[in-house]
Amino acid sequence: MALDDDWFTEICAESGSAFSLRVKEKLHQEQTRFQRIEIYETERFGTLMVIDGFIMLSDYDNFFYHEMMSHPVLFTHPDPQQVVIIGGGDCGTLREVLKHPEVKRVVQVEIDERVTRLSEQYFPELCEANDDPRAELLFSDGIRWVREADPASVDIIIVDSTDPLGPAEGLFTAAFYRDCFRVLGADGLIVHQSESPLIHQQLIRDMRCAMERAGFPQQLTINFPQPVYPSGWWSATLAGKRGKPTRLRKRACQNKTFPTRYYNYAIHLAAMAIPEFWREGTTESAVVNPVTL
Repeated sequence: MALDDDWFTEICAESGSAFSLRVKEKLHQEQTRFQRIEIYETERFGTLMVIDGFIMLSDYDNFFYHEMMSHPVLFTHPDPQQVVIIGGGDCGTLREVLKHPEVKRVVQVEIDERVTRLSEQYFPELCEANDDPRAELLFSDGIRWVREADPASVDIIIVDSTDPLGPAEGLFTAAFYRDCFRVLGADGLIVHQSESPLIHQQLIRDMRCAMERAGFPQQLTINFPQPVYPSGWWSATLAGKRGKPTRLRKRACQNKTFPTRYYNYAIHLAAMAIPEFWREGTTESAVVNPVTL
């Protein structure tokens, strides 16, 4: 929602709040088969992508999200070779995953090809790895892809989805997580973006319950800053087939061979700490001690 020609504003009705960015101009707008995509040039946050009125990413701060959706789960898995990204059409998460030399293949399943094509045009730095021979870009329904995939054929599933509305709504269900459980190998892990830990606490509880019903015995919700999203604070929820996903390849993480702007070993540990208000009515410890590999 734009208040006037100089500002783009996203209203978060459930929290009674709004976030605004001063814009220089609207660069693009189109209605695809699935959603309305808008691209703006902002005054301080660079290029901005908006889908159905909700901010998806900006040049200025997308690195928080893309790094935290990829590196924690990849350093948690003992040997991540086969990775699937559901959604992620801007390709920022794909770029981060492919920084890991042990990864042999990444399949990205994005329902709306226009998200990727517009990202290639307006966010080319996020698409630098699109031509990597290990990457396969599919423009299809991620729910169906997982349902039809071979059992135990994937090490990690990253669900880089929009909010649980429209095409993404089915990604937040026990039925989807059950299919993911079947597709993952014995050490398999899933990570799913899980909205604001301040505003969307019920959604996070519902996601974790759905993962448990699907067969994942324990879950871990990590948190990190994300200035352009409601509350400026975001989360991702991990689940593993072998229990709580707290195993960490400490040495590999501490000596990572690629640059990051936010993620490092200390950030990984800090992101697993549980705020006191999350613990109300639970037996979870505030400090999650990783098992190092």
